[in-house]
Amino acid sequence: MEVPVFSTVRFCNSMHRVALSLLFCLLPAVSFADNGGENRMYVTLEQVIDMARTNSLDAAVALNELKSAYWAYKSFRAELLPEVTFQATAPNYNRKYSDYQSGDGSHTFVRNDYVSVDGSLSVSQSVWLTGGTLSLTSSLEFLSQTGSEKARQFMTLPVVMTFTQPLFGVNTVKWDRRIEPVRYREAKARFLSKTEEVTMTAVNMFFNLLLANENVGIARQNLQNAEKLYEVAKAKRGMGQISENDMLQLELNVLNATSELTSNESKLKSSMFALRSFLLLDGDVELSPVLPDTVPQMELDYAEVLSKAMENNAFASNVRRRQLEADYEVARARGDRRQVTLFAQLGFTGTSPDIGNAYRDLQDNSVVEVGINIPILDWGKRKGMVKVAESNRETVRSRLKQEEIDFRQDIFILTENFNNQSRQLDISARADRIARKCYDSNVETFMIGRISTLDLDNARVNKDEARQKFINELFYYWYYYYQIRSLTLWDFAGNCNIDADFERLVLQ
Repeated sequence: MEVPVFSTVRFCNSMHRVALSLLFCLLPAVSFADNGGENRMYVTLEQVIDMARTNSLDAAVALNELKSAYWAYKSFRAELLPEVTFQATAPNYNRKYSDYQSGDGSHTFVRNDYVSVDGSLSVSQSVWLTGGTLSLTSSLEFLSQTGSEKARQFMTLPVVMTFTQPLFGVNTVKWDRRIEPVRYREAKARFLSKTEEVTMTAVNMFFNLLLANENVGIARQNLQNAEKLYEVAKAKRGMGQISENDMLQLELNVLNATSELTSNESKLKSSMFALRSFLLLDGDVELSPVLPDTVPQMELDYAEVLSKAMENNAFASNVRRRQLEADYEVARARGDRRQVTLFAQLGFTGTSPDIGNAYRDLQDNSVVEVGINIPILDWGKRKGMVKVAESNRETVRSRLKQEEIDFRQDIFILTENFNNQSRQLDISARADRIARKCYDSNVETFMIGRISTLDLDNARVNKDEARQKFINELFYYWYYYYQIRSLTLWDFAGNCNIDADFERLVLQ
């Protein structure tokens, strides 16, 4: 039976209207994953960074390392201050036989039976200039015999001054005063850098989740589009406007889109679990990342970045500390070649059965002693130790020079990467917009039968890849930004130092 021409035209126009109505459903080519759910938490990049700095285990480890360095420095500072010590034995009961040698040289055993009590109060101070130790001591001792010959006696040392001084050895106090402040500055800078490194980890995990969430949205929309295009293709196939091969290809697209959606949903769950675990959040919280809509617009100068890094980074303090430690080892090896120690003690003492009289008629109580330990023949052992220390110092200096060259090079490369990334981000954002418009245009063209399914698939792939590339470029921008902050400890957006109240952090 022959179909009238006007009926065929009317039927085709009707099908085109149906196809165009379906087209309006296809136009939103990209959308986020479903954001419903009572336990869903919308998080921005700034919120994730704040939570990472306060909640993450990495931040806790960095803080504990800072606390350890803080108390080590406090202990060093305390060693420079006078130390007050009280010592006492109360009581000491002694009842035993002990060996006794008489005046004629013969030995016998005598019985001791007594109770003694003693106590002393001393104040000691390190002498920074010389490395010696000066102390003042006051002591009292009481002895009471409890045997057949009962007697008691007090002995007092009202004040005794003692000075100990190594004459040729290394002055450890002087070297500690030079090294320990540098070590603490290094620890504070390292804490700030590690805080920024925690931020970099948070940025990485946030964008992993963002990309996974975006991929789920893309896969879900692609599946919807593939299903609708397949329905349109079946209608067009009935009209003879599409080949069976193209219709089968569209059916295969539906199956591939379903598989892609399942895979991306699994990756989304994995990324969400990783971020939740990093932020120590409850396992039932569904995180929904919000795409950052703005980025700091800046062009960094290598000389300025290097200057801030050399000024603030822990690397500068690390270099200085290792140089000082190498010099200290040489000085210690040289000081150990000969040992001469001066010991001097000046004071007064008194004894009496009565405690009041023990502080009268005091007698001189002085000791002066010089100890010498000089090797006569050691077969070059100590000289060899000096040479080893000097060789190690030269090795350290060479390594530090190379590390400084590498550090400068890393700063240069990172600065160039950041500056280039700003341009890459702009290009990828424009490419994303263009790719989506191309896909929408190709869908329209496919609906009227002017392109094949292969062309449509290529447009879809280009659209998806452009979106993913935009997310990746945005991630690299923020990652480079915080990496520069971690190396320079300088906020280039706010033009200020990155600092912290270390006392409050340690004592909280």
